[in-house]
Amino acid sequence: MTSQTGGRRRTASVPDLVSGARAGDPRAVARLVSLVEDESPWLREAMAALAPHAGRAHVVGITGSPGVGKSTSTSALVGALRRAGKRVAVLAVDPSSPFSGGALLGDRVRMADHATDPGVFIRSMASRGHLGGLSWATPQAVRVLDAAGYDVVLVETVGVGQSEVEVAGLADTTLVLLAPGMGDGIQAAKAGILEIGDLYVVNKADRDGAHQVRRDLRTMLSLGDRREGDWKPPVLSTVARTGEGIDEVAEQVRAHLEWSTSTGSLAARRRRRARREVEAIAVASLRGRWAGLHGHASLDALAEEVADGRTDPYAAADRLLDAVP
Repeated sequence: MTSQTGGRRRTASVPDLVSGARAGDPRAVARLVSLVEDESPWLREAMAALAPHAGRAHVVGITGSPGVGKSTSTSALVGALRRAGKRVAVLAVDPSSPFSGGALLGDRVRMADHATDPGVFIRSMASRGHLGGLSWATPQAVRVLDAAGYDVVLVETVGVGQSEVEVAGLADTTLVLLAPGMGDGIQAAKAGILEIGDLYVVNKADRDGAHQVRRDLRTMLSLGDRREGDWKPPVLSTVARTGEGIDEVAEQVRAHLEWSTSTGSLAARRRRRARREVEAIAVASLRGRWAGLHGHASLDALAEEVADGRTDPYAAADRLLDAVP
Protein backbone atom coordinates (compact mmCIF):
# COMPACT_ATOMS: atom_id res chain seq x y z
CA MET A 1 0.00 0.00 0.00
CA THR A 2 1.21 3.47 -0.72
CA SER A 3 0.64 7.03 0.44
CA GLN A 4 1.57 10.38 -1.09
CA THR A 5 3.63 12.80 1.01
CA GLY A 6 5.29 15.93 -0.37
CA GLY A 7 5.30 14.52 -3.86
CA ARG A 8 7.11 11.34 -2.79
CA ARG A 9 5.50 7.93 -2.64
CA ARG A 10 6.00 5.90 0.50
CA THR A 11 5.30 2.19 0.72
CA ALA A 12 4.26 0.54 3.98
CA SER A 13 3.52 -3.16 4.11
CA VAL A 14 1.06 -4.72 6.53
CA PRO A 15 3.91 -6.35 8.53
CA ASP A 16 5.57 -2.92 8.77
CA LEU A 17 2.36 -1.35 10.08
CA VAL A 18 1.77 -4.16 12.57
CA SER A 19 5.37 -3.95 13.77
CA GLY A 20 5.09 -0.17 14.10
CA ALA A 21 1.81 -0.41 16.01
CA ARG A 22 3.27 -2.98 18.38
CA ALA A 23 6.22 -0.64 18.96
CA GLY A 24 3.89 2.20 19.91
CA ASP A 25 3.93 4.24 16.69
CA PRO A 26 0.59 6.13 16.67
CA ARG A 27 0.81 6.70 12.91
CA ALA A 28 0.95 2.96 12.29
CA VAL A 29 -2.01 2.43 14.62
CA ALA A 30 -3.97 5.15 12.82
CA ARG A 31 -3.28 3.62 9.42
CA LEU A 32 -4.41 0.19 10.61
CA VAL A 33 -7.66 1.70 11.89
CA SER A 34 -8.05 3.38 8.49
CA LEU A 35 -7.73 -0.03 6.81
CA VAL A 36 -10.70 -1.13 8.89
CA GLU A 37 -12.82 1.93 8.10
CA ASP A 38 -12.03 1.78 4.39
CA GLU A 39 -12.60 -1.99 4.08
CA SER A 40 -9.16 -2.18 2.54
CA PRO A 41 -8.08 -5.21 0.49
CA TRP A 42 -5.24 -5.57 3.02
CA LEU A 43 -7.63 -5.80 5.97
CA ARG A 44 -7.68 -9.60 6.11
CA GLU A 45 -3.88 -9.76 6.12
CA ALA A 46 -3.76 -7.13 8.86
CA MET A 47 -6.29 -8.93 11.04
CA ALA A 48 -4.41 -12.23 10.65
CA ALA A 49 -1.16 -10.55 11.72
CA LEU A 50 -2.79 -8.82 14.69
CA ALA A 51 -4.74 -11.82 16.00
CA PRO A 52 -1.93 -13.38 18.10
CA HIS A 53 -1.46 -10.09 19.95
CA ALA A 54 -5.13 -9.38 20.78
CA GLY A 55 -7.21 -10.33 23.79
CA ARG A 56 -5.35 -8.41 26.49
CA ALA A 57 -6.95 -4.94 26.57
CA HIS A 58 -9.80 -4.03 28.89
CA VAL A 59 -12.57 -2.68 26.64
CA VAL A 60 -14.79 -0.14 28.41
CA GLY A 61 -17.94 1.14 26.72
CA ILE A 62 -19.16 4.60 27.73
CA THR A 63 -22.73 5.40 26.79
CA GLY A 64 -25.56 7.74 27.70
CA SER A 65 -28.03 10.24 26.33
CA PRO A 66 -26.90 13.42 24.57
CA GLY A 67 -25.84 16.14 26.99
CA VAL A 68 -24.79 13.98 29.93
CA GLY A 69 -21.11 14.81 29.38
CA LYS A 70 -19.72 11.68 27.73
CA SER A 71 -16.69 13.32 26.12
CA THR A 72 -15.81 15.30 29.25
CA SER A 73 -16.19 12.18 31.39
CA THR A 74 -14.14 10.13 28.93
CA SER A 75 -11.35 12.71 29.03
CA ALA A 76 -11.39 12.76 32.84
CA LEU A 77 -11.32 8.93 32.97
CA VAL A 78 -8.35 8.88 30.59
CA GLY A 79 -6.52 11.11 33.05
CA ALA A 80 -7.29 8.79 35.97
CA LEU A 81 -6.17 5.73 34.03
CA ARG A 82 -2.94 7.43 32.98
CA ARG A 83 -2.21 8.29 36.62
CA ALA A 84 -2.54 4.56 37.28
CA GLY A 85 0.09 3.89 34.62
CA LYS A 86 -2.23 2.53 31.92
CA ARG A 87 -1.80 3.07 28.19
CA VAL A 88 -5.20 4.21 26.93
CA ALA A 89 -6.90 4.33 23.54
CA VAL A 90 -10.17 6.16 22.87
CA LEU A 91 -12.61 5.49 20.04
CA ALA A 92 -15.20 8.26 19.84
CA VAL A 93 -17.94 7.07 17.51
CA ASP A 94 -19.62 10.04 15.87
CA PRO A 95 -22.71 10.26 13.64
CA SER A 96 -21.17 12.70 11.17
CA SER A 97 -18.88 12.23 8.18
CA PRO A 98 -15.20 11.75 9.01
CA PHE A 99 -14.43 14.45 6.44
CA SER A 100 -16.82 17.17 7.60
CA GLY A 101 -15.17 18.21 10.87
CA GLY A 102 -18.13 19.15 13.07
CA ALA A 103 -18.50 17.16 16.23
CA LEU A 104 -15.38 15.15 15.51
CA LEU A 105 -13.34 18.27 16.07
CA GLY A 106 -15.33 18.87 19.25
CA ASP A 107 -14.35 15.47 20.61
CA ARG A 108 -10.68 16.23 20.12
CA VAL A 109 -10.95 19.71 21.62
CA ARG A 110 -12.50 18.28 24.76
CA MET A 111 -9.67 15.73 25.00
CA ALA A 112 -6.93 18.23 24.14
CA ASP A 113 -5.25 17.66 27.51
CA HIS A 114 -4.13 14.25 26.25
CA ALA A 115 -3.22 15.19 22.69
CA THR A 116 0.52 15.23 23.32
CA ASP A 117 0.60 12.23 25.66
CA PRO A 118 2.34 9.31 23.88
CA GLY A 119 0.47 6.91 26.16
CA VAL A 120 -2.92 8.02 24.77
CA PHE A 121 -4.37 7.38 21.32
CA ILE A 122 -7.59 9.16 20.33
CA ARG A 123 -9.56 8.39 17.19
CA SER A 124 -12.98 9.56 16.03
CA MET A 125 -14.93 7.18 13.84
CA ALA A 126 -18.04 7.96 11.83
CA SER A 127 -21.02 5.71 12.46
CA ARG A 128 -21.96 6.25 8.79
CA GLY A 129 -25.63 5.89 9.51
CA HIS A 130 -25.29 2.70 11.54
CA LEU A 131 -27.90 2.45 14.29
CA GLY A 132 -27.02 1.34 17.79
CA GLY A 133 -24.50 4.00 18.64
CA LEU A 134 -21.53 2.21 17.10
CA SER A 135 -19.87 2.11 13.73
CA TRP A 136 -19.95 -1.30 12.01
CA ALA A 137 -16.13 -1.13 11.97
CA THR A 138 -15.78 -0.53 15.72
CA PRO A 139 -15.15 -4.18 16.75
CA GLN A 140 -12.27 -4.49 14.27
CA ALA A 141 -10.87 -1.09 15.30
CA VAL A 142 -10.95 -2.23 18.93
CA ARG A 143 -9.02 -5.34 17.88
CA VAL A 144 -6.34 -3.13 16.30
CA LEU A 145 -5.95 -1.07 19.48
CA ASP A 146 -5.94 -4.18 21.64
CA ALA A 147 -3.17 -5.78 19.57
CA ALA A 148 -1.23 -2.50 19.58
CA GLY A 149 -0.71 -2.96 23.31
CA TYR A 150 -3.12 -0.47 24.88
CA ASP A 151 -4.14 -1.56 28.35
CA VAL A 152 -7.59 0.04 28.20
CA VAL A 153 -9.72 0.87 25.16
CA LEU A 154 -12.52 3.35 25.86
CA VAL A 155 -15.37 3.28 23.32
CA GLU A 156 -17.54 6.37 23.57
CA THR A 157 -20.80 5.97 21.65
CA VAL A 158 -22.92 8.54 19.90
CA GLY A 159 -25.93 9.72 21.87
CA VAL A 160 -28.76 8.03 20.03
CA GLY A 161 -30.93 6.97 22.94
CA GLN A 162 -32.40 3.50 23.23
CA SER A 163 -30.25 1.88 20.53
CA GLU A 164 -27.08 2.50 22.54
CA VAL A 165 -27.48 -0.84 24.32
CA GLU A 166 -25.38 -2.24 21.45
CA VAL A 167 -22.26 -1.09 23.26
CA ALA A 168 -22.80 -3.79 25.89
CA GLY A 169 -22.09 -6.43 23.27
CA LEU A 170 -18.73 -4.88 22.47
CA ALA A 171 -17.38 -3.98 25.91
CA ASP A 172 -15.92 -5.95 28.79
CA THR A 173 -17.31 -3.27 31.10
CA THR A 174 -20.19 -0.95 30.24
CA LEU A 175 -20.42 2.44 31.93
CA VAL A 176 -23.75 4.26 31.66
CA LEU A 177 -23.76 8.00 32.19
CA LEU A 178 -26.79 9.96 33.35
CA ALA A 179 -27.34 13.54 34.50
CA PRO A 180 -30.00 15.38 36.53
CA GLY A 181 -32.73 17.37 34.87
CA MET A 182 -33.01 15.15 31.79
CA GLY A 183 -35.58 12.57 32.84
CA ASP A 184 -32.84 9.97 32.84
CA GLY A 185 -34.42 7.75 35.48
CA ILE A 186 -37.44 7.12 33.28
CA GLN A 187 -35.34 6.95 30.11
CA ALA A 188 -33.06 4.37 31.72
CA ALA A 189 -35.97 2.03 32.31
CA LYS A 190 -37.42 2.62 28.84
CA ALA A 191 -34.12 2.13 27.03
CA GLY A 192 -33.29 -1.10 28.82
CA ILE A 193 -29.93 0.20 29.98
CA LEU A 194 -30.65 -1.05 33.49
CA GLU A 195 -29.96 -4.50 32.08
CA ILE A 196 -26.67 -3.72 30.36
CA GLY A 197 -24.79 -1.33 32.67
CA ASP A 198 -21.96 -2.56 34.87
CA LEU A 199 -21.47 0.90 36.37
CA TYR A 200 -23.88 3.82 36.55
CA VAL A 201 -22.47 7.31 36.87
CA VAL A 202 -24.57 10.37 37.60
CA ASN A 203 -22.51 13.18 36.13
CA LYS A 204 -23.04 16.89 36.86
CA ALA A 205 -23.69 15.86 40.45
CA ASP A 206 -23.35 19.45 41.60
CA ARG A 207 -26.69 20.27 39.99
CA ASP A 208 -30.11 20.14 41.60
CA GLY A 209 -31.80 16.76 41.25
CA ALA A 210 -28.64 14.64 41.17
CA HIS A 211 -29.48 12.98 44.50
CA GLN A 212 -32.94 12.08 43.17
CA VAL A 213 -31.47 10.47 40.04
CA ARG A 214 -29.11 8.37 42.17
CA ARG A 215 -31.95 7.30 44.46
CA ASP A 216 -34.21 6.39 41.52
CA LEU A 217 -31.43 4.38 39.92
CA ARG A 218 -30.68 2.46 43.09
CA THR A 219 -34.37 1.70 43.55
CA MET A 220 -34.79 0.42 40.00
CA LEU A 221 -31.60 -1.63 40.17
CA SER A 222 -32.71 -3.24 43.42
CA LEU A 223 -35.78 -4.57 41.63
CA GLY A 224 -33.67 -6.46 39.11
CA ASP A 225 -33.42 -10.24 39.12
CA ARG A 226 -29.86 -10.88 40.30
CA ARG A 227 -28.54 -14.07 41.81
CA GLU A 228 -26.20 -14.30 44.76
CA GLY A 229 -22.64 -13.71 43.61
CA ASP A 230 -23.67 -11.60 40.64
CA TRP A 231 -22.01 -8.24 40.12
CA LYS A 232 -23.99 -5.45 41.76
CA PRO A 233 -23.62 -2.32 39.61
CA PRO A 234 -22.57 0.65 41.73
CA VAL A 235 -24.23 4.05 41.30
CA LEU A 236 -21.54 6.73 41.45
CA SER A 237 -21.51 10.53 41.30
CA THR A 238 -19.11 12.73 39.38
CA VAL A 239 -18.50 16.27 38.28
CA ALA A 240 -16.39 15.43 35.24
CA ARG A 241 -15.42 19.01 34.39
CA THR A 242 -13.59 19.28 37.75
CA GLY A 243 -12.57 15.62 38.04
CA GLU A 244 -14.60 15.07 41.19
CA GLY A 245 -15.44 11.37 41.66
CA ILE A 246 -13.50 10.19 38.60
CA ASP A 247 -10.89 8.24 40.58
CA GLU A 248 -13.68 6.23 42.19
CA VAL A 249 -15.09 5.46 38.74
CA ALA A 250 -11.67 4.23 37.60
CA GLU A 251 -11.42 2.06 40.72
CA GLN A 252 -14.85 0.49 40.08
CA VAL A 253 -13.92 -0.15 36.44
CA ARG A 254 -10.88 -2.03 37.72
CA ALA A 255 -12.97 -3.88 40.32
CA HIS A 256 -15.43 -5.04 37.67
CA LEU A 257 -12.59 -6.37 35.54
CA GLU A 258 -11.23 -8.32 38.52
CA TRP A 259 -14.68 -9.73 39.33
CA SER A 260 -15.47 -10.72 35.75
CA THR A 261 -12.05 -12.34 35.33
CA SER A 262 -12.31 -14.38 38.53
CA THR A 263 -15.86 -15.58 37.83
CA GLY A 264 -15.34 -16.47 34.18
CA SER A 265 -17.81 -13.79 33.10
CA LEU A 266 -15.14 -11.96 31.08
CA ALA A 267 -14.21 -15.03 29.04
CA ALA A 268 -17.87 -15.80 28.36
CA ARG A 269 -18.57 -12.22 27.32
CA ARG A 270 -15.60 -12.20 24.95
CA ARG A 271 -16.70 -15.48 23.37
CA ARG A 272 -20.13 -14.00 22.70
CA ARG A 273 -18.49 -10.91 21.23
CA ALA A 274 -16.27 -12.99 18.95
CA ARG A 275 -19.25 -15.05 17.83
CA ARG A 276 -21.18 -11.93 16.84
CA GLU A 277 -18.14 -10.54 15.06
CA VAL A 278 -17.60 -13.74 13.04
CA GLU A 279 -21.30 -13.94 12.23
CA ALA A 280 -21.42 -10.31 11.05
CA ILE A 281 -18.40 -10.79 8.77
CA ALA A 282 -19.83 -14.02 7.36
CA VAL A 283 -23.22 -12.45 6.66
CA ALA A 284 -21.58 -9.44 5.00
CA SER A 285 -19.46 -11.75 2.86
CA LEU A 286 -22.49 -13.81 1.89
CA ARG A 287 -24.40 -10.65 0.95
CA GLY A 288 -21.46 -9.49 -1.14
CA ARG A 289 -21.29 -12.78 -3.03
CA TRP A 290 -24.99 -12.70 -3.77
CA ALA A 291 -24.87 -9.07 -4.89
CA GLY A 292 -21.93 -9.83 -7.17
CA LEU A 293 -23.83 -12.62 -8.86
CA HIS A 294 -27.31 -11.20 -9.13
CA GLY A 295 -27.49 -7.58 -8.04
CA HIS A 296 -30.86 -6.23 -6.99
CA ALA A 297 -32.77 -7.70 -9.92
CA SER A 298 -33.22 -11.21 -8.50
CA LEU A 299 -34.20 -9.89 -5.09
CA ASP A 300 -36.75 -7.61 -6.70
CA ALA A 301 -38.16 -10.55 -8.65
CA LEU A 302 -38.40 -12.70 -5.53
CA ALA A 303 -39.93 -9.83 -3.56
CA GLU A 304 -42.59 -9.49 -6.28
CA GLU A 305 -43.40 -13.20 -6.02
CA VAL A 306 -43.74 -12.94 -2.25
CA ALA A 307 -45.89 -9.81 -2.48
CA ASP A 308 -48.16 -11.46 -5.07
CA GLY A 309 -48.55 -14.61 -2.99
CA ARG A 310 -46.82 -16.86 -5.54
CA THR A 311 -44.26 -17.96 -2.96
CA ASP A 312 -43.48 -17.46 0.73
CA PRO A 313 -40.50 -15.49 2.12
CA TYR A 314 -38.76 -18.59 3.47
CA ALA A 315 -38.83 -20.34 0.13
CA ALA A 316 -37.66 -17.15 -1.56
CA ALA A 317 -34.76 -16.86 0.88
CA ASP A 318 -33.80 -20.49 0.23
CA ARG A 319 -33.74 -19.84 -3.53
CA LEU A 320 -31.57 -16.79 -2.98
CA LEU A 321 -29.09 -18.74 -0.85
CA ASP A 322 -29.03 -21.70 -3.23
CA ALA A 323 -27.68 -19.41 -5.93
CA VAL A 324 -24.62 -18.47 -3.84
CA PRO A 325 -21.65 -20.81 -4.37
